[in-house]
Amino acid sequence: MRALTWQGKRKVSVEEVPDPVLQEPTDAIIRVTSTAICGSDLHLYELFAPFLSKGDVLGHETMGVVEQVGSEVTAIAPGDRVVIPFVIACGHCFMCARGLTTQCETTQNRDQGTGATLYGYTSLYGSVPGGQAERLRVPLADFNATKVGDALPDDRYLFLSDILPTAWQGVAYADLLPGSTLGVMGLGPVGQFAARIGRHLGHRVIAVDPVPERRAMAERHGVEALDLDDPVTALRDLTDGRGPDAIVDAVGMEAHGSGAAALAQHAIGLLPDAAARPLMQEAGLDRLAALMASFDAVRRGGTVSLSGVYVGTADPMPMMTLFDKQISIRMGQCNVQTWRDALLPLVEDPADPLGVEDLVTHRVPLDRAPEMYETFQKKEDGCIKVVLQP
Repeated sequence: MRALTWQGKRKVSVEEVPDPVLQEPTDAIIRVTSTAICGSDLHLYELFAPFLSKGDVLGHETMGVVEQVGSEVTAIAPGDRVVIPFVIACGHCFMCARGLTTQCETTQNRDQGTGATLYGYTSLYGSVPGGQAERLRVPLADFNATKVGDALPDDRYLFLSDILPTAWQGVAYADLLPGSTLGVMGLGPVGQFAARIGRHLGHRVIAVDPVPERRAMAERHGVEALDLDDPVTALRDLTDGRGPDAIVDAVGMEAHGSGAAALAQHAIGLLPDAAARPLMQEAGLDRLAALMASFDAVRRGGTVSLSGVYVGTADPMPMMTLFDKQISIRMGQCNVQTWRDALLPLVEDPADPLGVEDLVTHRVPLDRAPEMYETFQKKEDGCIKVVLQP
């Protein structure tokens, strides 16, 4: 089959790779109909070379049609249309029973000191082949494949794989009272959905992003959108000098305006893998501009909810500010399976209240994936969300 493979920093290519096969009686094989490029895929494209090998198949936002199932699979059958959460979890361990599927004790990567196994996401998370391919093996398929209907287009369902529940969890973790004001840092795909979810739940939403096309998309959904011209002051001015009640940071570790950390990330990336791995794991730095702005702008006693990915182990934190302002912080990989029952009726609602059909800006064949990685990273051509169709 054809699949998108990692070949080096800022270098991916579509290659012929072996078809996946059933390895366990709980596995399924799906034919991929749609798969998206996620913002966190760009971290692999730019930063995570020490934890990748040439030929690794990328991608973790995937849906398709079941082709084969193992002998112990009972919840799905060949011909079923399914969405695949990016988290591989068992559904019955101590952590899964508490809704913490990203901490699943069955698929946890204890040798790496990390959580549950993820599709297409480095040796830190299991080195499982991803879904930017013609086919995908789905382990523990009864819990990890979400069966959906046949009447609606893929765009209604595809984002249940990651970014829609990630945004939902981000807003849920913001712990807002009715009629609150929510700030959103970053209007990439997760930020777009976090802002729309905030509006859907009845909150005022003020978002920040430097890209005009992203601001315009958010404004179509009732969001007040600001650029990066002193956003902290603007957020305070728009909220009686206090700041938003909570802020979702949907940017993460590659924020604009963090030159020193960007230089350090680049320098580590030039080292041989054996030298770079321990440096990233023990002295890694994130670009913290969005996070620091969130701490600065949120009101006293407010909450900062992190949906953007951070991986630094030596990041400086403004502990005096956090303590003095009494700021609560919530964060973590999204427990996708925990939120899907709440989200499925919303994506199937004819009114499309979260605007899932108003996100994709580029829909291309799988063979064009390498150019779209570059376009997405550079935020060119109005690119907000890319869907690949094998």
